[in-house]
Amino acid sequence: MSRSAHPAGPRHADVLPEGHYSAPPADLNRLDEKVWSRTVARDADGVVTVGGIPVTTLAEEFGTPAYFLDEADFRARCRAWAEAFGEDADVFYAGKAFLSRAVVRWLKEEGLNLDVCSGGELTTALQAGMPAERIAFHGNNKSTHEIERAVEAGVGRIVLDSFQEIVRVAHVAQSLGKRQKVQIRVTVGVEAHTHEFIATAHEDQKFGLALAGGQAAEAVRRALRLDGLELIGIHSHIGSQIFDTSGFEVAAHRVVGLLKQVRDEHGVELPEIDLGGGLGIAYTSDDDPREPHEIAKALRDIVTRECEAAGLRTPRISVEPGRAIVGPTAFTLYEVGTVKPLAGLRTYVSVDGGMSDNIRTALYDAEYSVALVSRTSDAEPMLSRVVGKHCESGDIVVKDAFLPSDVAPGDLIAVPATGAYCRSMASNYNHVLRPPVVAVRDGEARVIVRRETEEDLLRLDVG
Repeated sequence: MSRSAHPAGPRHADVLPEGHYSAPPADLNRLDEKVWSRTVARDADGVVTVGGIPVTTLAEEFGTPAYFLDEADFRARCRAWAEAFGEDADVFYAGKAFLSRAVVRWLKEEGLNLDVCSGGELTTALQAGMPAERIAFHGNNKSTHEIERAVEAGVGRIVLDSFQEIVRVAHVAQSLGKRQKVQIRVTVGVEAHTHEFIATAHEDQKFGLALAGGQAAEAVRRALRLDGLELIGIHSHIGSQIFDTSGFEVAAHRVVGLLKQVRDEHGVELPEIDLGGGLGIAYTSDDDPREPHEIAKALRDIVTRECEAAGLRTPRISVEPGRAIVGPTAFTLYEVGTVKPLAGLRTYVSVDGGMSDNIRTALYDAEYSVALVSRTSDAEPMLSRVVGKHCESGDIVVKDAFLPSDVAPGDLIAVPATGAYCRSMASNYNHVLRPPVVAVRDGEARVIVRRETEEDLLRLDVG
């Protein structure tokens, strides 16, 4: 592969502009196992492989950009979560992170339940064979039609998010001659993100019924009075990309306080508590997520301690990892199109995808890693910004990272930890086609979500 000469951008020895990056790694060819799926490695020729297949081979067969999902890693993470919590707890995979019929089948085979939050996700789950009783249905504004489908199918639980929804679900269940199991989502006044959490003043959001002011307690009263509902527990979700359990401790204390209030007022001990998801993964080498068994022990200890202090039986615990399972199992493969150095600043490396396949950097200011994967290089590290092909200045995939200074058009680079929310939130901005999702396992690769075509775009255009 030819290498085009171009003016140099900042190297690691130069004075670098301020940005969201660490010092360049000692070896740009080394793959940090924290951010890559478990079967990713470099072969003897320096080409990165996944499931034993070189990315150069994958690019030739499936094109770029494309998401490559390590099926063996996905399944192993499912098993790790199931084993960590055991048979006396429930693990619901949060389908919003990434959902397809193949993924539903893997979840079913590995013993996990599934959390959906729309009619489309529910249809995908049922068509792929997930037993309805292993499905939880979330959402802050479920339509009557969606509720009818869920109740008719026999979903294991519906998470109620408003006073109107309490009545709506009860009416649908009664009209169908059923009694629907439900949980009430409460807002506990805790917001947790990454390493930080704030324990007050976070009732101002669209989800849940606030503990403060008594909304949650009133929701319990109303649900217990309605014949069409069987209230089985309380649901709480405190944030995303969480690396410790401090926020969960405060949340559990407040939820258990509500359980005690329910026991004292109604003589009922609700049997379940759902602590939600939001558990973090490593997007960069600076991130340090905890293992499932550590999280499970910590959450069990917290809930048990709080319930013992309140004189309550310990309820069955549920958790909802989505990103924590699928996030680390996939990477996005791109081909470099142009390399544009800006003297004294950084070098812009443009790829054949962008914000249409990964909106998270633009939307959340998210940070990612990136690596040259079609070869190794001994060139000096170069401060780079990986950008997409869209007509948008905010079309950034990786804000600031180091790539070899000889990176050139035609090279393949990959961004790890893109399994969660990248394909789920993908768009057709600029009428760019959404990439395929390719599952790789034991030397075999197969498409589980195909690449869009221009015919797909035009099929919806009825003008």
